[in-house]
Amino acid sequence: MTARLATVDLMRTDTPLGAPPETPLQTLPVRGPVMAELGRPVLDVVIPVYNEEADLERCVRRLHDHLARTFPYGFRITIADNASTDRTPELAAHLDESIEEVTAVRLEQKGRGRALRTVWSLSEAPVLAYMDVDLSTDLKALLPLVAPLISGHSDLAIGSRLARSSRVVRGPKREFISRAYNLILRGSLAARFSDAQCGFKAIRKDVAERLLPLVEDTGWFFDTEMLVLAERAGLRIHEVPVDWVDDPNSTVHIVKTATEDLRGVWRVGRALATGALPLDRVRRPFGDDPRDRELSGVPKGLARQLVGFCVVGALSTLVYLLLYSLFRLGTGPQVANALALLLSALGNTAANRRLTFGCGAGTARCATRPRGWSSSASASC
Repeated sequence: MTARLATVDLMRTDTPLGAPPETPLQTLPVRGPVMAELGRPVLDVVIPVYNEEADLERCVRRLHDHLARTFPYGFRITIADNASTDRTPELAAHLDESIEEVTAVRLEQKGRGRALRTVWSLSEAPVLAYMDVDLSTDLKALLPLVAPLISGHSDLAIGSRLARSSRVVRGPKREFISRAYNLILRGSLAARFSDAQCGFKAIRKDVAERLLPLVEDTGWFFDTEMLVLAERAGLRIHEVPVDWVDDPNSTVHIVKTATEDLRGVWRVGRALATGALPLDRVRRPFGDDPRDRELSGVPKGLARQLVGFCVVGALSTLVYLLLYSLFRLGTGPQVANALALLLSALGNTAANRRLTFGCGAGTARCATRPRGWSSSASASC
């Protein structure tokens, strides 16, 4: 318990939001699976709270029980208290003392984004997540959420209430606001992810170290800004359909939050348009993309081959018309058509093998011919 309490003390110190991480801002390393280490949690789930004395203990104990039963690695639950004025700090301290995997952190300033940035920046877990204290999202989606990050398949993961297979129970007002907000993101920022506001997300630690210094918002827009920047940088975002039940007692101020979100959309859109964001700092390196790998038998110069294929096809058509005209002088139309097709097809195939796909005479098979491109396909031009 002593080492864990020391970590809590460190987290409670004031950290400038713009301070760079300990690791330099440089290109991300190639993705790899997370390696479990003795005494180090693989997953750190952050629960940001503000005046949540009614739900805090029930939520944390339910989450802890679920992780203890279903999560195959070490984990930690971090309660990030955003300057609460009720009994939330006392309950958080009690949970910290009574449950080994629970840590309580006190921040003297409000803001969900500020809480996530502080805890994620100082956490030692290789996979970082967060969820809302009301546990509106079914916890069965937690392992599918973080599994692609642990395996190295993805960089970030989000729960989506707007996926076709999601099952959601909420009022028409919140449904309309959520869908309208995501339409705004798609139209203004060209976002492709489906649900920016669901309080159920995860990120790899190495990605967070490079991405968080670029995120300015400290409130509810924090999630959206992080996702937009990650997507623009070419990082992989995994989406998980969730079962979600609206909390009728939610303390979120919808109008104020929507106004702040729209301001954030304008700010991020302007920064992207002017190139003010150095997104090259969080791009994956050469070699992580399978399209960059050197593999035998995989065609190269597809654009050149496509142009060559079209040129040969056009010339073959002209040759066919010429041959048909010549054969038509001494034979009927059907015979002339058959002879012209046969000769132009043979010429088309030979020209494509040598000129388009670079096959020499006597080569049994073109090593660089794309799958599905054959002599018969060439002859059909």
